[in-house]
Amino acid sequence: MAASRFLFFLLTAHRSLLTVLPALITTMENYLPLRLGLKIDVDTRQGFREGVPALAEILEARSIKASFYVSLGPDNSGKAVFRVFTQRGFLEKMWRTRAPAMYGLRTMFYGTLLPAPVIGEGAGEILRLLAEAGHEVGLHGYDHVRWHDHLLAMGREEVSRELARAQECYTRHLGRPARSFAAPGWQCSAAHREELAAGGFLYSSDTRGYAPYFPRFGAEVNALLEIPTTLPTLDELLGFNGCCPEDFTELVLSRLQKSSVPQVLTVHAEVEGGPLKGDFARLLDRCREQGVEIFRLEDWARELLAAQDKVPAASVRQGRLPGRAGTVSCQGPLEAQR
Repeated sequence: MAASRFLFFLLTAHRSLLTVLPALITTMENYLPLRLGLKIDVDTRQGFREGVPALAEILEARSIKASFYVSLGPDNSGKAVFRVFTQRGFLEKMWRTRAPAMYGLRTMFYGTLLPAPVIGEGAGEILRLLAEAGHEVGLHGYDHVRWHDHLLAMGREEVSRELARAQECYTRHLGRPARSFAAPGWQCSAAHREELAAGGFLYSSDTRGYAPYFPRFGAEVNALLEIPTTLPTLDELLGFNGCCPEDFTELVLSRLQKSSVPQVLTVHAEVEGGPLKGDFARLLDRCREQGVEIFRLEDWARELLAAQDKVPAASVRQGRLPGRAGTVSCQGPLEAQR
């Protein structure tokens, strides 16, 4: 009789568990932490001198640590005007985002009507302040415009010179080489990935995609971890189909809530550290209200590399994105683990 009662209890408990299990799983999913990797690209002298300190102040007020990637060579921003002839959608984007007001007229003439100032000259104090505050400081190339417009035509030796110049400047100011890299304009090539892998970098963030991976170029899989930017950027969507900063914030929060993996947002020192710094601060506050954990990409890279056999490979291809001129390097479909 006792055995019969025990069997009945097990069956009843099993049926009850099956009834509540779907709701329990849904509840657990809703309480999984929302995670956002914050990537800050510094493209210009103005962005470095004015945008970076403004962003650092906003982050410090909220006890947030982020990943900064700095261009340290000549600011040739004025040469970007020639993209009118080579990149479909460039003029429309400049008009839609009111580029002269966003970046400043002086920046838009650097390298053409005005000499190109070297961003890395006298950069030590700001770089050291970022590092001392606990932010990650990585490289965003040497000559941002040159990399953005010509990388895909560069051989490995030419890429090597660009990286060496940036690394030399970085090391001179911080006393150690950079361990992370973010490609200007999301332009990625087999040659530059080979150089990064051989140069002792921990990871790179060179492409647009949806999850971390090891990039494949033809038959070769690059040995350096890639953490792609997964979200659109504010400067891409601003004014696109009427998008305003508030709409962009809602888009970011929606993507975080719908995704089961951390997302990576790229902001620009010239934009979110400039005219739209108030909108960026409000985005961070909304994220905090939603319980979003904001982290440095370096920290996620170390998590991933601790179990790198579980990180898949994926091909890299050039593709177009909504609101962006020209093409960028994009992640292809995930493949089997390496």
